[in-house]
Amino acid sequence: MANNIGMMDSAYFVGRSEILSWINSTLHLNLSKVEDAASGAVQCQLMDAVHPGLVPMHKVNFDAKTEYDMIQNYKVLQDVFNKLKITKHIEVNKLIKGRALDNLEFMQWMKKYCDSHNSGLFYNYNPIERREGSKGCKDAARKSVNNKGNVRPNTTTSRPSSAQGNRMSSANPTTNQAVKAVKTNTAAVSAYEEQITELKLSVDSLEKERDFYFSKLRDIEILCQTPEIENSPVVAALQKVLYATDDDSSVVAEAQAMVAQQMKQLSPIAEIAEENIMTENQKRKSVSFDSDLGSPANTKLPQRQRLSDVSNVQCSGSPLISF
Repeated sequence: MANNIGMMDSAYFVGRSEILSWINSTLHLNLSKVEDAASGAVQCQLMDAVHPGLVPMHKVNFDAKTEYDMIQNYKVLQDVFNKLKITKHIEVNKLIKGRALDNLEFMQWMKKYCDSHNSGLFYNYNPIERREGSKGCKDAARKSVNNKGNVRPNTTTSRPSSAQGNRMSSANPTTNQAVKAVKTNTAAVSAYEEQITELKLSVDSLEKERDFYFSKLRDIEILCQTPEIENSPVVAALQKVLYATDDDSSVVAEAQAMVAQQMKQLSPIAEIAEENIMTENQKRKSVSFDSDLGSPANTKLPQRQRLSDVSNVQCSGSPLISF
């Protein structure tokens, strides 16, 4: 199931542009950034698309601006997860902050979950109709309208004469150049904003990876401080590597030498212990064999035979018997 996918799953390698295209095409929206879904309303409707009728859409607020309103949306989403027995943890405190990486990872998980049901196909689902009973549905409807559709050509304006056109073009020759410069600057700003967003995502990913490995090293350090093993040479070798202040490869070689020396010291002790065990086993076998040989044989004779033997011995030495 999608709620058990790991961080190295292919779902977390889906790009931001693909996620935005998937959201806009599925819900008929026009989101420009992944952070626009930080309110939790988009996630609620995606679950409604996968499980029609399960999400109470009248409780979803598409116009949530404050953290309180956003939390209410995530409460609705959590109730749906509980009904479906989905164990995915929703990090609400991070999502409502609008950080790009946190919202991207959660939307990547949402896409993986939706794709795992009905192959990601939503039959007979009308997202606009389902949003009609929600709060802020008018704002969501405005987002779903393409900005290009709002521009209408003016068909009532008459075509200016050539004389008027010449006068307008000669009146201010720098106007066209200014318009071109503004368009160029706008395109450059958009490109820079795109690069800044990508860099922020890279930085957030690196920070998360750094924190992950630091926590692992901290766990190893705590384990090495256990009283039962803290004086062990192996632990000393691990601490030597952990607390090294430079990237010198000789540190690892020294740690390996410490472990090898300890193994050499333990080897004679192990051989002596093995010899003691073999000697003890031989002693036990010899004692058992001697006890078998020294047992009296007449104890196995019946009682009548033993009495007969005693009477024969007594009679053989009697002076009364003479022939």
